[in-house]
Amino acid sequence: MLRTMHFFRKWVCVKCALAALLLCIPSLQSCSSTAVQGTPVKAMVMARDPKVFGEAPTRRKREVVAEMAKVTENKVFKDVSGIPEYRIGPLDVLTIDSRVGEKITTAEVPVNSRGRISYSFLDDIFIEDLTPSEVDTLLTAKLSKYVRKPRIDVRMSKYQSKTALISGEFVSLRSRDIGQARSGRFFLRGKTTLMDLIAMAGGYTVDADIKRLRLIRQGRKFPINLYNIIERGDESQNVIIDAGDIVDIPESPLGERVYVLGAVANQGVYQLRNARDLLTALALAGNFTSEAKEEQTLIVRGYDSPGAKPLVMMADLDALLNKADVSQNIPLQDGDLVYVPRMLIGDINRWIENARPMLELVRWPAETYREYTLRPLIKNQ
Repeated sequence: MLRTMHFFRKWVCVKCALAALLLCIPSLQSCSSTAVQGTPVKAMVMARDPKVFGEAPTRRKREVVAEMAKVTENKVFKDVSGIPEYRIGPLDVLTIDSRVGEKITTAEVPVNSRGRISYSFLDDIFIEDLTPSEVDTLLTAKLSKYVRKPRIDVRMSKYQSKTALISGEFVSLRSRDIGQARSGRFFLRGKTTLMDLIAMAGGYTVDADIKRLRLIRQGRKFPINLYNIIERGDESQNVIIDAGDIVDIPESPLGERVYVLGAVANQGVYQLRNARDLLTALALAGNFTSEAKEEQTLIVRGYDSPGAKPLVMMADLDALLNKADVSQNIPLQDGDLVYVPRMLIGDINRWIENARPMLELVRWPAETYREYTLRPLIKNQ
């Protein structure tokens, strides 16, 4: 009990100390010409920097996605006489029916790792990348040397050469009732659209952020708005899946938030949906106080893990409010920290170093607790 109370008192002290640090972070002045300033917001806005406006899909990426939705062949299928047919590959299994009169003989024929099969009088026939109808034609021609007017039918038995992966908020990955689908790997059976693949996976969960689906193909990421496909019938985003594709549906960011700290009336955490830009966030925080140096307002972005090097932007709120320079009013993103200093900042790198404990407390309170309380206690035991 005494140890628990000791932990609690020490944690309260740490929180108080870090809170005090938040209020008293020295806004370091520097006489050196080498002092590093924050990145000016206006320059980033004028350059349309994606770090300011987010990674919105470029026009070229939208065009590429639209092209993916219209392909007539890929690694999985190709059109034969206007009909999409599966491309056979290694490890697939064929079923071949041979007809003599009314008698039918059926054989299961596996495709070996080199894309070849052996059937009847024929050995080591290369069929990789052919369709079942093309294999039918090929085998019929070759068997004609041994059998008078051979009659065969070729169809797929097992599809085992081409796969796509899913990750994230799919029902099949969150349920134990679907069996194989839990692996996230699906064998493709021919022409398969994005919506087909989602249906194969049992659909998406209620926590899915369907506006931010990602298709990963050959190392490139393509954002897709699934909502537009479902609700608006936008077939230009219903891409045709290729072998090796990865489809990821992230969890809906219900907890998106921004932090407003420093010389403002009400420091705190605010929901991003209510604080979409810098000016709105400051309005929610009750505006800045009389001692604020609003011309050096900082926006800390990308502090994704303890010790990471964030992007620190500097906005001139004086220019925004008194000179109508709207380029200073940048849109905010989830996790952004807005800090209004009480003193002019000389070197931004030194400010980040001094502010690091505060940043870590705000973003990762549990990890900060372990770092500043439990670890020293364990070390002293």
